[in-house]
Amino acid sequence: MSNPLRLELDRSAKTPLAEQIHRGIKIAIESAVLAPGARLPSWQDLAAQLGVARGTVRSAYEKLSSAQLIVASRATGTRVVDRPSVPIRQDKAPDPGSFMEMYQELTAGPAIFQMGVPAQETLPATLLARVRAQAVRAELSAPAIYPDPRGELALRREIAAYLALARGIECAPSQIIITAGFSGGLGLALRVLSLEPRKKVWVENPGFPFTRRGLGLAQLSIAPIPVDADGINVAYGLQHAPGAALAVVTPGQQAPLGATLSLARRARLLDWAEQSKAWVIEDDYLSELQLKGRATPALAALDRAGRVIHIGSFSKTVTPALRLGFVVAPASLASRFAEAAACLAPAPGPAVQLATADFMREGHYLRHLRRTKRAYAAQGDALLKCLRPRTADVTLAGLAAVLRLPDGAPDLAIAREATLLGLAPTPLSLWYASKGSVRPGLLLGVATSPLKKIEASCERLLQLIDRST
Repeated sequence: MSNPLRLELDRSAKTPLAEQIHRGIKIAIESAVLAPGARLPSWQDLAAQLGVARGTVRSAYEKLSSAQLIVASRATGTRVVDRPSVPIRQDKAPDPGSFMEMYQELTAGPAIFQMGVPAQETLPATLLARVRAQAVRAELSAPAIYPDPRGELALRREIAAYLALARGIECAPSQIIITAGFSGGLGLALRVLSLEPRKKVWVENPGFPFTRRGLGLAQLSIAPIPVDADGINVAYGLQHAPGAALAVVTPGQQAPLGATLSLARRARLLDWAEQSKAWVIEDDYLSELQLKGRATPALAALDRAGRVIHIGSFSKTVTPALRLGFVVAPASLASRFAEAAACLAPAPGPAVQLATADFMREGHYLRHLRRTKRAYAAQGDALLKCLRPRTADVTLAGLAAVLRLPDGAPDLAIAREATLLGLAPTPLSLWYASKGSVRPGLLLGVATSPLKKIEASCERLLQLIDRST
C-alpha cells in the first residue's frame, strides 16, 4: 500500500518521529485531506512504509485515538472517526446602543478624519522595526526571569528624563510605572486609590467617553463639570460637587475642545485637592504635541502636595499598536503603585519597552515629534482652509477640528453615514455626560487628514451635512 498521507519525516529535527507522524495525520484529518471514515494503514504497515520502528507509529496512533481522531477495530481496521462538521463560531455583534458598539465604531479604521490615531506617513516604521527586532533578540537571549512589574528600568529612566525636559515634571524612575496605554494607567490608579463606591468624581463635560465609562465601572458617581476657554470650571465643581474625592482632567489640551487649563484654575484645582485630600488624575494624552507654540508644563509640575497622578501614553505620539503608557505616581503612593502592578497589572513585555527606550535614548523620539508637529500643523491649516469658506463655526482643538452643527442636527447619524464614504468623523454628542447641555458637532482628526485628500474629503463631508440638516 502506498502512503496516501505523503508524510515527510525530518530525522534531523529535534521533534520526535512519533510526534511528527501524529502531527501530520492530525493536520490531514482537520484539513479534510483524510475524510471521516477514511481508512489508515495499520501501524505495522505504516512503520514499514516510513522506515521507522513499529512502536513509533503505534505511539502516534495511540495519541490520535486518545484525541478521538481515529478508531481501530479488528473488523474495519484503523479509520478516521465520523465527526459532525463544527461551524466556525462568529463573534457576536455588540448590542445596539451599548458601550462596546460605540467603542468599536470610534476605534474602527483606518479612515480619513479618524480621531485618536497618529498619521502613518510620519511614523519611522523602518527604524522602529529595526529597534524592535534588536529588542526581541535581547529579550530572548536574556535569562528566563520575571521582569520588573513596574517596567524596564531603561525605559523608566528615559521617560523621567523626557518628562523633566518636556513637561516640567521632576520625578524618580521609581515613581514611574509602565502600563498598557492610558486605560491601563487609569485602571491601575483606580485600584491604588480604592475609592469607596458612589464617591463623586469630577469629569470634564464634554470629556473622553471611555474614561467616563471606566469610572462608572469602578462604581464611582460621575459629576460632569462644564469646560470653557480656560478649561474645566473649577468654581462650578466646588459649588455643585464639593465633596468629590477625585478629578480627572486633560489640562494640557482639553479633550475634545482643546482649551488649555488656565494657571488660575490650575492653582485652584490643586488647592482644592490639597485641602480636601482629594486626588487629581492628569490625562496628558498628547504630551507636548502642541501644534501652535510650546506646550504648557504638566499640571503635575505645579503639584507640591503630591495629589496629582500623571498618566501619559505613546498612543498618539507614536502608535496605539504599542499599547504602551506610563503613570507618574506621587512619591507617597509609589510603593502602593508598585505593589498593585506586581499583583494585578504588571507592565507589558520587555521587548516593546526596551525598543521604546532605545528609540528615546538615541534622540529619535524628539526628532519624530518635531517632524510630526510640522506635518500636523500643515494639515490642520489645510483643513481649516477647506472648511471655513463653507462654515464659520469650525475651530482647531488639539489634533482635531471641531465642526459645530446646528442645534438638533443628528451628528451620530451623519458620522455613521460618513463611514460609507470612507470618512470617520466622531460625533461630538458622544463626549457629553449630561444630555441637556449637548451641542451637536463633528470632530475631524487632523493626523488622519493627509494633505492630498483633504479637499475632496471635506467636500464629501459638507455635502453629506447639507443633505442631513
